[in-house]
Amino acid sequence: MVGARGRREAPAHIMVPRLILLLSVLALMLVGFVMIYSTSSVIELSTAKSVAEADPMADVVKQMLFAAVGTVLAVVVWKFVPVSVWRGNLVWVVCVVAFGLLLATSFSGAGGDDWGAQRWLVVGPFSLQPSEFAKIAFVLVTARLLCDFREGAYSFKTFVGLVFACVLLPLLMILGLQSDLGTAMICVVGILTVMWLGEVPMRTMAVTVGGVVAVGLVGILFKSYRLARLMVFLDPWNDGANGQGTGYQLIHSLYALASGGLFGVGVGNSHEKYLYLTQSDTDFIFAIIGEELGLVGALAVVVLFLLFLYAGMRIARSAADSFGAMVAGGFTVMIAFQAFLNIAMVIGWFPVVGKPLPFVSSGGSALLAMLIMVGLILSVSQEADAPSVYERRRADLRVVRASGDPAPARGAAGRRAGGPARSRTRR
Repeated sequence: MVGARGRREAPAHIMVPRLILLLSVLALMLVGFVMIYSTSSVIELSTAKSVAEADPMADVVKQMLFAAVGTVLAVVVWKFVPVSVWRGNLVWVVCVVAFGLLLATSFSGAGGDDWGAQRWLVVGPFSLQPSEFAKIAFVLVTARLLCDFREGAYSFKTFVGLVFACVLLPLLMILGLQSDLGTAMICVVGILTVMWLGEVPMRTMAVTVGGVVAVGLVGILFKSYRLARLMVFLDPWNDGANGQGTGYQLIHSLYALASGGLFGVGVGNSHEKYLYLTQSDTDFIFAIIGEELGLVGALAVVVLFLLFLYAGMRIARSAADSFGAMVAGGFTVMIAFQAFLNIAMVIGWFPVVGKPLPFVSSGGSALLAMLIMVGLILSVSQEADAPSVYERRRADLRVVRASGDPAPARGAAGRRAGGPARSRTRR
């Protein structure tokens, strides 16, 4: 469709999902700012040496700064980096940087030991969680490898070797060295989505899923704290410590949800955020949403994530090529899966895995990585909106007269176009 001034307008099947995606992400971040202020202000007041030194706005201002930086990065990726660029050598640069940071975190000793896991890379006053950015690399490199293999760029042996080096080893690093089962699960779901959209045979998919389940069970059975979480999540009061042990967080999460009722106790009026429910501004922020905004507010957040999932998959469906479809679909499902994994954990439908709620929970690394993913999804939409080769040819058409097919000349106009008319003399 072309506007009155010749400007091409995006068709509805591209523009509508794009708007839904943008509005859902914006709404989720706004909810996050409100809830982070509500929860972190209490934590700040309780940990400050005095009330005068406390800054209740500190965490929410920091989150807003991360959101601003992430938004700029997302716009740059969306508007100035076509998704086709990621099929070049740029994807290997991203892969080397992301997985190099994982190695630095796991082996250099510079990683902060957080809750029994080596997941943070601390450099002076700054800290970074490399596994959040490794999610981006997993989707991009898997899509690239599948496209190249399908086009005959690699032999089967080379392809298997690249998958082992670029996908399996980093995954095992996250699961084993960093002891981060939740992130490993999210990455695997993103990789499986790329395989599905890349039309990998179902037999191969079944074998892959079976292998993932087997490795996951081994990871659970050989870590005592994971096994303890698995055993008590259905009955957290039966944790061997009268609810004060492994089941403590889940119990207080359920208290918060139950206290909220239908419409909640009001923003800022949560009881559980007063240091009863730990990680109330990160992993368990959905419980505070349920307490302060009630069932209605909690369901609104769920609907926003469903809208995000719908819009992202619509964008993947309209992608210009299979690589774009795999990238958009992989990131969309990865983000949505993390959201519903977190919600399932908070309401007691899944063991505690310690992953934040996308766009809502406090955390700079997670928010930056998620917004970059959104930029990549929109980049796929941007390329789908680009004029096709046929549209470009139509735009460049010029009216020409084919030789041997002169235009008919009539009257004075015809004489001006075709020269002086010859009079016919009847003989």
